[in-house]
Amino acid sequence: MSDMFYYDNRLSRRVLGYILLCSVILSLVSTTIQLYSDYNDSLERLEQRFNNIETSYIPSMATSLWDFNKSLMEQQIKGIADLPDISYVKVITDLGSSYEVGNEDTIVKELYRNYQINYGENEIGVLEVYANYEDIYQRLWQKAGVIIATETIKIFIVTFVIMLVAHWLVTRHIYRITDYAQQLATDNLDVSLTLDGRRKNKDELDILVDAINTMRLRIKQDIVKLEEAENALLSLNGELEVKVFDRTAKLQESNAQLQQSLDDLTLAKDQLVQSEKMASLGQLVAGVAHEVNTPLGICVTSITALKEKVDALKKAVDDQELTKSQLSDTLDLLTEYQQIIERSLNKSVELIRGFKSVAVEQHTDPEHKINLAQHVNDVVNTVKTMFKRKKYNIHIDLDKDFEFVTFPSAWNQILTNFLMNSHIHGFEGRDEGEISIKFSENNGYLTMLYQDNGHGIDAELKKTIFDPFVTTKRGQGGSGLGLNIVFNLVHSKLGGTITCPDVDSGCCFKVKVPVEFVEKAVFKESMA
Repeated sequence: MSDMFYYDNRLSRRVLGYILLCSVILSLVSTTIQLYSDYNDSLERLEQRFNNIETSYIPSMATSLWDFNKSLMEQQIKGIADLPDISYVKVITDLGSSYEVGNEDTIVKELYRNYQINYGENEIGVLEVYANYEDIYQRLWQKAGVIIATETIKIFIVTFVIMLVAHWLVTRHIYRITDYAQQLATDNLDVSLTLDGRRKNKDELDILVDAINTMRLRIKQDIVKLEEAENALLSLNGELEVKVFDRTAKLQESNAQLQQSLDDLTLAKDQLVQSEKMASLGQLVAGVAHEVNTPLGICVTSITALKEKVDALKKAVDDQELTKSQLSDTLDLLTEYQQIIERSLNKSVELIRGFKSVAVEQHTDPEHKINLAQHVNDVVNTVKTMFKRKKYNIHIDLDKDFEFVTFPSAWNQILTNFLMNSHIHGFEGRDEGEISIKFSENNGYLTMLYQDNGHGIDAELKKTIFDPFVTTKRGQGGSGLGLNIVFNLVHSKLGGTITCPDVDSGCCFKVKVPVEFVEKAVFKESMA
């Protein structure tokens, strides 16, 4: 009992409320049905009472009226009025006199009966009997009060007993299970849940207790497994840290080796680039030397012939055999030799000047103002010495008065590589070819469009054309660094971009760089 009032019996109160509500509803319904049945019984008894009046009182009243026995008539009428539920009785004789008992104001017209009083075959009067519901209602209210009082007492007794039984059989065990669940922790999983006063035959509570104990054992097993997994994880972490340390050390060693290899490769690449530049310069030197030898040889031959003619003229003078015609012919011939020697020496001077311009700028990197037309022509004329036996038509489209600030050595290397690629790769196996070099300026950017009508570049090779060591002449003297050098010069030194657009035939390179101090950048003249 103390436990019942100690706990917060929300469930018990809820169950009690539902029981009370259901009991009250059932009691009201049963009481209403019972009262309605009693009401019908009362109406039936009233109707039976009317029938008894007709069979029991009418003959005696007829005798009393016939004998003019007034006192007996009054007693008979009063006897009818004293019957239950009868409120008013009246007798009217055929002589006009009347007898009445009761209150006429309480009559109910629906509960009315009219009886003829006959003595023999003679009609001697009329009996009027009126009833009302007051006695019926009073009896019903009294009975309803008794029923409600009885039902109320019964409901509370039954409810109290049900609450006690529910607490003893269910609620107190639920509180026990609740306390156990609240106190359950990892340090008391060995304590099982038990309920007091349980029978051998198991019910729902026993099944719930077994389920909780099973859950407790599973949690205990899971905790043991988790502890084992945690210990294994700690051991694995320790081993992993050792492996990570070892592999980190090996990785650092590998990185150091890779860095050394990268430095070696970078140095080797720089050396290869320098070798490529020197090889290009060597080719230029060989070509220019060969070209210079020709006019110089002509000069030597002309001077030798000139000396012979001078010696012959001197001998003729000494021998006094010189004639006017001989002197005139000799002077004409000397003038012709002088013109040949002058032309050859001028050509040699021009070749050496162009080569000197290209060769000196090839190894120095000062940024200064140049005339683009003169510079491009110097480079082209110098490079042409390396393929003088070829019949290449080189078209140069630019403004011969255009000047700007740039790195001349970069343009030297770019044009030289483009021309040599056309000669070695584009026109391989051919003696003729067309090369177009066009410069244009717009919005502070100088664009060079270089194009030839050679064999072109394969689509797959074009994807990596600017990568280092990419060449189709590997093993035949090709290093694969030419276009990579051009790419680096355009991007790093000139701060521009280079692309290889698709064309119908041959190959095309587009170089776009910013320019400074542009003057008269109108490109409308062509030079060849």
